[in-house]
Formats: sequence, C-alpha cells, structure tokens
Amino acid sequence: MNDVLYQRIGNHSVFKELVRKRQLFAVSLSLIVLVLYVSFILLIAFAPAWLGTPISPGATITRGIPIGIGLIVISFVLTGVYVYRANGEFDRMTKKLLSEVK
Repeated sequence: MNDVLYQRIGNHSVFKELVRKRQLFAVSLSLIVLVLYVSFILLIAFAPAWLGTPISPGATITRGIPIGIGLIVISFVLTGVYVYRANGEFDRMTKKLLSEVK
C-alpha cells in the first residue's frame, strides 16, 4: 500500500514543483554563504593588513571583527529566511500534495 502511495506522490506535479523550488532555494542560499565565507578567507589571506587596521585611530577594534560578526549574523538571517519559507510556502505545498494524493 505504501509503495503505491509513494509512487503517486513521486509522479505528482506538485511534488516535482516542490522539490524543484526547495532545491533551487537551498542552493541559492548555500551559494550566498559560500561566496561570503570564501571572500572573507581570501581577504584574510591576501589583505591581512587591511583587516588588521583599526576602525578609527586609537581604537582596539579592527575592520576584521565587524566583518566576521557580520558573516555570522548573515548566516543566522539566511537560516531564518529558509525556515520562514519552509514553514510557509513549502509546508502549504506539502499539505496540498498530501490532500490531493490521498
């Protein structure tokens, strides 16, 4: 019985759309994070003096600290964006799919 249900779900157009949208969204967010983190590592490798420069004369905080904190914050924000969309659009699509298949 479950095999038939799984086959009906796998062949349904809403399921295919859900998988496509979710994969595209996840890959997009992953690429954003990857580009930001690789850029930061390249900045560390090729411009350490710039990152080590204080924000203002006499300050102990360098440019690298707010940039690093910003990366962490952006990661949390993008995670929140994914969760928001997953709990909204993707859950609605899943419920629609299940109601149509049963």
